[in-house]
Amino acid sequence: MANPVRRLAAMPVAVLCVLAVCTVAVPTAGAATQNNCGGTLIAKPGGGYWQCTWDDEFTGSKLDTTKWTVQTGPTGGPACFVDSPRNVYVGNGSLHLVTRKTTSEFYCGNATGGFVTQYSAGEVFSGGSFSQLYGRFEFRAAFPAAEVAGLQEALWLWPNDDLKYGPWPMSGEIDVAEVASRYPGRSVPYIHYLSGTDMNVTNDFCMIKNINYMHRYTLEWTPTTMTISYDGNVCISDVYNPDYPATSSAPFDQPFFIAMTQALGVAPNAFIPGKTPLPGTTRIDYVRVWK
Repeated sequence: MANPVRRLAAMPVAVLCVLAVCTVAVPTAGAATQNNCGGTLIAKPGGGYWQCTWDDEFTGSKLDTTKWTVQTGPTGGPACFVDSPRNVYVGNGSLHLVTRKTTSEFYCGNATGGFVTQYSAGEVFSGGSFSQLYGRFEFRAAFPAAEVAGLQEALWLWPNDDLKYGPWPMSGEIDVAEVASRYPGRSVPYIHYLSGTDMNVTNDFCMIKNINYMHRYTLEWTPTTMTISYDGNVCISDVYNPDYPATSSAPFDQPFFIAMTQALGVAPNAFIPGKTPLPGTTRIDYVRVWK
């Protein structure tokens, strides 16, 4: 893990910790709303069926701001998250998150400082409107097809109280999928927490054919295990270490909210001006949550 950047804003920013700098934040939790999750019954591993608690099918023409907040401010890389329809928009049945070069430079800042850039990025998160402890979380998404370093994307979860057990990674982070264009066709799950001397559980050998097509990225989270699958194929399964903190479910014993990110990369997937293909767009067909 290389030099994570902590708390750049009071909301989440891209957390691409396998291949990049980490950044974080924490809004408050909110109540889930009942939706149909596509109307499909999905069996639980231990019997019975998952019950839908929350979803967004992105079928309208505008982002549902009762469910999502658009991130603004520094990304931890050379781009800036902005609340613009050029960076975050809903259309053709999908949410689009876009990283692009702007026509002129602009100032990107927050309470701790800022910088001048010509690159804007897109992120949304559900903190303040929805969070959940345990369950099944599924994203159907398509990432950029780029094979040149510089684009980074993530589908991830962040704890409501990111200091409950101490600063990152002690309070946990769940990256269902992280994609860096330097490593084409590869999606990386990453579970961050302190387990003895091991701060991370990952598998960086989960290949995705045609990553720019829609695929299903799924987390099944119980009080003792976490399983991440791509298109139904298990990529990683983790049993928590009972030695940290005091119970086997900690730090994953509180609600986490959802975030989705399209940004520019940092070392070793650093953005290369003039070579990294822009714009870079992540499309999300749906987000569905069950319990």
